[in-house]
Amino acid sequence: MKQEETPITRNEEDYLKTMLNMILSGKSVATNSLASRLNVAPPSVTSMVKKLMGKGLVTYQKYGAISFTESGEKVAIALTRKHRLWEVFLSQTLNFSWDEVHEVAEELEHVRSEKLMSRLDKFLGFPKFDPHGDRIPSVDLVFSPAKGSALTDISSGQSCQFSAVRDDSSGFLRDLNKIGLKLGMELKILSKENNNINLKCSNSLKIEIPIALAKKVYVTII
Repeated sequence: MKQEETPITRNEEDYLKTMLNMILSGKSVATNSLASRLNVAPPSVTSMVKKLMGKGLVTYQKYGAISFTESGEKVAIALTRKHRLWEVFLSQTLNFSWDEVHEVAEELEHVRSEKLMSRLDKFLGFPKFDPHGDRIPSVDLVFSPAKGSALTDISSGQSCQFSAVRDDSSGFLRDLNKIGLKLGMELKILSKENNNINLKCSNSLKIEIPIALAKKVYVTII
């Protein structure tokens, strides 16, 4: 049976999108690492990988890395596109905060209607980035991740702009809210000391961010 005639389940879609997220973050996709990311047992991953291989979505050799086929990668990118478009809609139209949109978009990304997604994209004005600064794949599934550096890689005295996050979990984003960091802010690195980075923001606010959080803050040099 051809892959396009075989329905892809929601659980299978979740595996594919998780694989893409791992690859984009520079991590190798293996059975154990994927199990850890999904919080499931390794045998469950092995069983799912066999199903995905049967549908022509991934390739895998025992004890080796799990890789996308061309069709599997397209499915993962399409899911990512839908997820990020829904995040924009929730943020811009329904006034969800950036720490609320991810979990709701996780539900909405499994909508199958291409007509709906096309109209949603047009309604939103064809956005290029989601509320977390991540690039939205194009309609033809061309995907160029946003460029930038971790805040921890910026030297004292340099200025930069907060452009994205490497973690879109609600807990992490709420931590940034408490500190006062907002996407698009211009920042100047005042000093790095005692496992913290001292910043001066474009609104003259001076803040201190722990290194553990700063590693997940993505910036561009200005």
